[in-house]
Amino acid sequence: MSFSLLALIASFALPPGPSTPPPTVVTVRLSEWKVEASASNAPVGTTSFVVTNGGSIPHAFEVEGRGLERETHLIQPGRVDTLTLTLRAGNYEIYCPVGAGSHEHLGMHSHIIVGAKGAVGATTRDGMTAAPATQHAIEVTGSGPVIQILPGPFPFADSAAAVIAARPADQQEDLRHKAERGPYSNNVAATHGTAHFTAWDRDAEGDSVAGTAEFSSQDGTRWRLVLDRVQTHDIPFNPRFGGVILGLYYHGASGVHTPLVPTIKSAVALWAYGHLYRNDSLVSDAAPVHIMLLSRTRRDGDFSLNCWDCSRNPIEELQLQITAPMGQPPLEAPGGFLFVNWEKSSGRTM
Repeated sequence: MSFSLLALIASFALPPGPSTPPPTVVTVRLSEWKVEASASNAPVGTTSFVVTNGGSIPHAFEVEGRGLERETHLIQPGRVDTLTLTLRAGNYEIYCPVGAGSHEHLGMHSHIIVGAKGAVGATTRDGMTAAPATQHAIEVTGSGPVIQILPGPFPFADSAAAVIAARPADQQEDLRHKAERGPYSNNVAATHGTAHFTAWDRDAEGDSVAGTAEFSSQDGTRWRLVLDRVQTHDIPFNPRFGGVILGLYYHGASGVHTPLVPTIKSAVALWAYGHLYRNDSLVSDAAPVHIMLLSRTRRDGDFSLNCWDCSRNPIEELQLQITAPMGQPPLEAPGGFLFVNWEKSSGRTM
């Protein structure tokens, strides 16, 4: 019997070699503003994350921990992507990295434990268990030139037309009105006033705000706002924002978030209700308020809107918007709203 034949017979007698186990499959659904995974635990080894964007705007998916940091490409609404990784034992963060952390701050984050079963707790970036997060707060003071922004045409008319045409039909009429006589115009009036408030970011259930703003409008009317509580309800045609958000990257005119608004970074963005007084008489005890300490959008001198993407500018513009409660008459001000900026403002985190 030849040597090659003996070798062939021996090969059939050998036990089969170890086979590579198939990857663990974890399905993930992204939406505004959640990351929902089909499992909170996975075995050590290869895991395939099958990620569906079930939201209405683009998202992505990232896994980070134990020295690993990998993400998918941007996933359009309704599309699916897969991220396959080899994971060691430990805790990993899973989140949406879109918007320089903005989507993660809004709630698009979760965790997965690899190699052990148990409750999913807070983890640090290296996958180790962390102490419970402390509350975050910021104290904001309005300073510098104070201007009231009056209704007027949106300064970037060609861009506005393209944005409006790309939006759903039920939003276009509202956007056309804002483009013609909206709050982001170059129609401004110098005024004066003060603003000081503190906001606490304690997740969705515990956010709070307290403070006041006093200013005069262009016709000499004296206004006073007392902030007393946050609001968390959705705003029509806007993202599902509410409460207090620290460190928000706001996509603005990119089309991902509210159209006809510049792209900015903010130290704080909040949505609240307040007591509004006009010449010392109470106008409303539930006036909707939106406040941001954001990257500068207006230039010195004439305070014209100076950028379409303002995210690289210094964060020093305090922006206050007040409207009438839903179903109530507009405010006694041009356009029915109040929009006031303090152009050299500051915030102190606590």
